[in-house]
Amino acid sequence: MWFRAAVLLLTSCVPSSLAIFADEVNHIDFHHALLGVPSPQTTFFHRPSASSNASLLYTLSEKLVLGAVNPKDGSIVWRQNLGRWSSLDQGAEGFLRSNDGETTVVSAAGDLVASWDALDGKLAWKSRFDDGPVKDLELLELQDGSAGSDARDVITLFGDKTGIVRRLDGLSGKAKWEYKDDRFDRPPGDLPFQVSSSPTEVFYISLQSVPRKGYKIKITVLDPQSGRQTKQHILSSENEVSSPESILFVGANTASPLIVWGDKSQKLLKINIVGSKQVHTVNIENNGGEDIQKIEVQAPQGLNSPPHFLVHYETDSSSWAEVYHTDLKSSTISKAYQLPRLSEKSVFATSHRAANVYFTRITDSEITVVSSASDGVLGRWPHKKRAVDTALHAAAEVVSKGDSAAVRFAYVLDSGDWVLVRNGETEWTRHEILAGAVAAAWAEPTSSEDLVHELEIEGHESVLSAYIHRVKRHARDLQRLPAWLRELPKRFFSSFLTPEVSNLDSFGLAKLVIVATESGQVLAIDTGKHGSVAWNVKAVETKNWNVKAIIAQSGSATIYAEDGSSVSLNITSGEILAKRAPTSKIKSIAIIPDGPAPATVGIGEDGTPLEPLAGSGYLVTLSDDGRVLGWILGDNKSPVWQFLPPRGERVIHATSRPAHDPVASIGKVLGNRSVLYKYLNPNLALVTTVGENTATFYLLDGISGKVLHSSVQTGVDTTQPITAVISENWFAYSLWADVTDTAESKGYQLVISELYESPHPNDRGPLGSASNYSSLHGADAPPRPYVVSQSFIIPEPISHMAVTQTRQGITTRQLLCTLPASNAIIGIPRPVLDARRPVGRDPTPAEVEEGLFKYNPFLEFDGKWYLTHSRDVADIRAVISSPTLLESTSLVFAFGGDVFGTRVTPSQAFDILGRGFSKFQLVVTVVALAVGVAILAPMIIPVLKASWGSTAE
Repeated sequence: MWFRAAVLLLTSCVPSSLAIFADEVNHIDFHHALLGVPSPQTTFFHRPSASSNASLLYTLSEKLVLGAVNPKDGSIVWRQNLGRWSSLDQGAEGFLRSNDGETTVVSAAGDLVASWDALDGKLAWKSRFDDGPVKDLELLELQDGSAGSDARDVITLFGDKTGIVRRLDGLSGKAKWEYKDDRFDRPPGDLPFQVSSSPTEVFYISLQSVPRKGYKIKITVLDPQSGRQTKQHILSSENEVSSPESILFVGANTASPLIVWGDKSQKLLKINIVGSKQVHTVNIENNGGEDIQKIEVQAPQGLNSPPHFLVHYETDSSSWAEVYHTDLKSSTISKAYQLPRLSEKSVFATSHRAANVYFTRITDSEITVVSSASDGVLGRWPHKKRAVDTALHAAAEVVSKGDSAAVRFAYVLDSGDWVLVRNGETEWTRHEILAGAVAAAWAEPTSSEDLVHELEIEGHESVLSAYIHRVKRHARDLQRLPAWLRELPKRFFSSFLTPEVSNLDSFGLAKLVIVATESGQVLAIDTGKHGSVAWNVKAVETKNWNVKAIIAQSGSATIYAEDGSSVSLNITSGEILAKRAPTSKIKSIAIIPDGPAPATVGIGEDGTPLEPLAGSGYLVTLSDDGRVLGWILGDNKSPVWQFLPPRGERVIHATSRPAHDPVASIGKVLGNRSVLYKYLNPNLALVTTVGENTATFYLLDGISGKVLHSSVQTGVDTTQPITAVISENWFAYSLWADVTDTAESKGYQLVISELYESPHPNDRGPLGSASNYSSLHGADAPPRPYVVSQSFIIPEPISHMAVTQTRQGITTRQLLCTLPASNAIIGIPRPVLDARRPVGRDPTPAEVEEGLFKYNPFLEFDGKWYLTHSRDVADIRAVISSPTLLESTSLVFAFGGDVFGTRVTPSQAFDILGRGFSKFQLVVTVVALAVGVAILAPMIIPVLKASWGSTAE
């Protein structure tokens, strides 16, 4: 009795279902957890614990995602999307600060200032202010002994036109005092610029406009205890500072108490020690004869670091740097030494440890480390970097060992890659540019596309011509016979020594995904190599590439942008094949099937095709003013029909069946062996409209424009995600709406509708057994479907839906849903969403045989549906699916903030062998049996002969 109870207890502890087998994690799927391209002023190494020398790499990216990265392997330790904590405008400026030995980092963006645990990313405190965006953030050097903690207070600057300086408590984030620059005698046009501090003072720096001359630099000194103004002075800089970008550097603490700017001729450098009125002038020694293109000033951020700084100069073909020392007591600046001019670009990174400051110089050929005290090289290593990439900025960490040093640095390339190098050797690369992915498309291998093209040619020819064409194709294939024979031994042995599931590249599981980013980069991701980047190319020079579509065919991929421009690239190498200049603005791209090579046509903002296409067929478009238009191919002047939503409604999106949506069966076999015939119309379009608090879904016939079915949802929150998808003979949508007619309860809903020709089994409806029909002619053309619907309450919103695709459509489909609240992607099996599930009763034996089970209005997301299992896949924009040569398997790729890819088998892997199968063991078993038979045969055969002889007698 006790034993049985113990067994039951242990059984209850075992999870009832698993989303993925443990040995398949990182084998059949991959995940690129991304932060975005790191910003130069908010990326640094920091020790999150004073008791340990181990550092983490912190950054606040251009996407305003804050995160900590493990320098050893490049994995994310933690991350926080500041956009989720506060509503931020696109392009908002972000700030990130930390101090040596402190266990927190402080960030600011928009109206939000927050403190985070540096080790695990947990929120310590947050404060919001509604008087303008954050303009600057610094940590105050002065500590309050009464606080009982080493958490330093925070100095913030808010406002676009009126500067507001606040001191926030380092433990709670509450404002201790604030200073508002709103004096009545203040001249108009002053710009809040930055804040700085010393052990005894806080400096508020603003720019005072001088008509037609530029800006003067105004420094207001504040008492750090009360926030009262103690003094103020103005620096005469109006002839050099024409805009805020003219100021090269403003120091934030006693290690770099400087304001640096240059004159317009790039011959003089102006330097002011913050707090003093004196402006030092330094001559820029440019002996190369080329104009200086860039001047950069770097200084340490450590409070205990010496006041040394570096000035980096760069021309079109060379770069050099000068190191200066500051004497704070005498307010003097002296040049310590100069780093040599090199005929290549350089990137400098400043780091400090205790009271030592180091400058790391990174070029295309080598890496050098020097101390700020002298120009003696502490370390030098060769640098192996691709010549096509240019380093933009870097963060370094140096460990000195006597007269030598070791360095590791993370630098950002213009391609968007974030690379960490340790003593000249690359440790890891993070493709952070993928965080800005805006479009993606599957690309078949060139060999597969060539074969498909050849087979399509044979399918359109006569029997004799097709036979001759096939013989010629096989003759050409003989050219690859020597290479195939050379690879045969390797393939033979690898098939025995590796698991079967890992040798499926030839079955279409190794595909490329072409990804376009908003910054103009195009990348190819190899799904057969765990999501590695095959190539990364800069396609266009832009910061906001609005890509409408990517069309991959015949070994090339063409990317179409909103302005009508396009770029074609080679799928294998990424080489740019052709570019088309901008023409007319387009809303979308339509793909017209036209033989082996589909044609493309741009759709204007008014929904009109920009060019006529020859051929027969119909096209459905959507205009910016909310009209759905139907066109006949060859005529782009006037639509044959248009759909306008009722007054008070507007169209938010329209969707059609996927381009690859095969139907394996025209009917559903019921338990009594009768057939319920599916309503299969390849020209269906699902249009979603919203009103004040309603959402309506219209099912249109794309040929005639007739409304075949409509569904209205009331009490809808139109600010919540509304998404829909259509496939085969069903469509689904999800929204937040009233659950009951009385509007007493609301929730997220998932609605599934199935289309049949008739409500009666074995009945083909109005068409009967007609082999064809017309959507335009006839009394009841096209026929309306019989619709069966069911709705489910789901635990969280769905931001995007897609459907898995297989080669023949035999495999059960899955509804792929993106869950932004839990940062996950799930695949809901279609049988779970069967609209014919019995309501309020148990299924009959015939219904059980069909696979139906009792309807439950609440659809709990099963753990085994999560394709991302325990991963945190954030900010997914869209999910795309692709079939493989294996009918059981479909490829899935998700992009947006993160990148995720996997392969799914909705009906299990019925056409491949499992990982537990071993060819080697099978062959060994057969050989052992053969050897055993050979050994035992001489002993058994005489006995059998004797037995047969005695039997015959």
